Amino acid sequence: MLDQMPQGLNPLSPSQAQQFTDLLGGMTPVQQAWVSGWLAASATLAGGAAAPAPVAAVESTPLTILYGSQTGNARHVASDMAEAAKARGLDVKLVNMADYKPNQLKSEKFLTIVVSTYGEGEPPEPAEKLFAFLGSKKAPKMESAKVAVLGIGDSSYEFFCQTAVDFEDRFRALGADVVVERAMFDVDYDDHAAGWIGGALDVFEPDLKASGAAPSNVVPMPGLAAPVSQFTKKNPFLAEVAAVQKITGRDSTRDVRHVEISLEGSGLTYQPGDALGVYFHNDAGEVDAVLARLDLDGDAVITLSDRELSLRTALIEEMELTQAYPGFVEKYGNATGDAELIALAEDKVLLRDFIEPRQIYDILRAHPHKVEPQALVDALRKMQPRLYSIASSQAEVEDEVHLTVGVVEWDAFDHGHLGGCSGHLGRRAEEGDRLRVYVESNDGFRLPADPTTPVIMIGPGTGIAPFRAFLQEREAQGAEGQSWLFFGNPHFTQDFLYQVELQSYLKDGVLTKLDVAFSRDQAEKIYVQDRIRENGAELYQWLEGGAHLYICGDANRMAKDVHAALIDLYRTHGNLSAEAAEEALDTLRDAKRYQRDVY
Repeated sequence: MLDQMPQGLNPLSPSQAQQFTDLLGGMTPVQQAWVSGWLAASATLAGGAAAPAPVAAVESTPLTILYGSQTGNARHVASDMAEAAKARGLDVKLVNMADYKPNQLKSEKFLTIVVSTYGEGEPPEPAEKLFAFLGSKKAPKMESAKVAVLGIGDSSYEFFCQTAVDFEDRFRALGADVVVERAMFDVDYDDHAAGWIGGALDVFEPDLKASGAAPSNVVPMPGLAAPVSQFTKKNPFLAEVAAVQKITGRDSTRDVRHVEISLEGSGLTYQPGDALGVYFHNDAGEVDAVLARLDLDGDAVITLSDRELSLRTALIEEMELTQAYPGFVEKYGNATGDAELIALAEDKVLLRDFIEPRQIYDILRAHPHKVEPQALVDALRKMQPRLYSIASSQAEVEDEVHLTVGVVEWDAFDHGHLGGCSGHLGRRAEEGDRLRVYVESNDGFRLPADPTTPVIMIGPGTGIAPFRAFLQEREAQGAEGQSWLFFGNPHFTQDFLYQVELQSYLKDGVLTKLDVAFSRDQAEKIYVQDRIRENGAELYQWLEGGAHLYICGDANRMAKDVHAALIDLYRTHGNLSAEAAEEALDTLRDAKRYQRDVY
């Protein structure tokens, strides 16, 4: 910090120092580095020294690390690999697949792919374009490329890490040399990723150094970096719950909660479009019931990642008990000798059918055994944070963050069930309770830089969350660009989330148009995609006039139905074929004018 520098080394006045610190605080790390180099060069020229002579270009072949991430996991691993490569003095290029130009593949010599798998074995949205290119006739031969692939997935889904498998297969088909054994990590990848990264760099390092590649240098500016929060996914902030309020009606079939969390003292900042990662607590009553069912002492001491804590604390705060997955059935079955579970673990089809409707609570209730406390913990995987689209702008709420949480709830096996995080936030969390949280940035879902640009927002149900943040931000900006929101839910009287706020924005002109679709308020169901078709001509004019289009919400049905409606819009009002309409939307995506936050 400037005010912490020795007086003789700080030539700025207190007001100048504060202005400079405030300026840096609004910049990204890349922007800070650019300013650092620019100031250093300016200082040299201002001192009368001649500008440094250009350095002759040296042919450099870096290790390119491409990541395709839906929830941030692949991005984190790719970033860790880039940092490890830099620490070895290697030249490295870290690129989001969404920003990568596929025609650059023909020039790649050393390439690592870090990619997650989404839905039914599909690539995550940022990876879709590159993945399609690799399978097309345009893909180049890559006989001179050396490739490594790391996949991150969730073993509770059938097509575990399928995208990583498909990427590797496509690179092999193009002639690339896969030089590192493919890794396929589950959601608890932290304990395994570092080993794979080290092994992969061991393979790449000799060739990289032989190629003469050297890391690029940026002139450092010690002591002038803007303050950055220390709190991350690996080191979350212990935040306080400020409010939990139900925002659906008494007779609604859905329970949606507005949750406000204080970030005071954290230094955490976020932008509209970002997500909040939340580590929740499992239901203490359910945990106590499991302990009683297994005849276990909750005070028994277990070891978890070199920490000692009580079994009960571990089960409530650290372990996954709501999402069942194959590894648990196998490990618990082997630890207890349960013949049924052991047999299930050997039949993937039956195992998937068994896991799909069950939480781990259900398995333990139906298969109680006397098991050692440490063996039970070892059979479980660590709790993974849940990500929620942030429903606020810091320009409006300052040191708070707001969420829109739909409580997941169902009955099965003569027992009520709640989602892990949604159950905690929506039903058990109270004002003053503490939660471990962190901010997960989402650069692929951003308002346009120019506040005069029109925006179209499509967010039924809890998909309204980031658009509440967008509207707060646009109001704070005094944005002159038009805005159009499509919102849908079952019933007007029970499920119109943030109704008063939206009507206020409409009255004040922050929101130009609001179209709603309450599907169950009439005999014929009406959804947001129907409203899109009804307003097709005007929507097309907005898009042709430069509007940015955003979709948030359910990926399996809503997002696909809305996409189909957009195809129809271009076919009808742009007189395009289905193929040309798809290309038009691809063009919008490439220009970052069609962005989706779907889950």
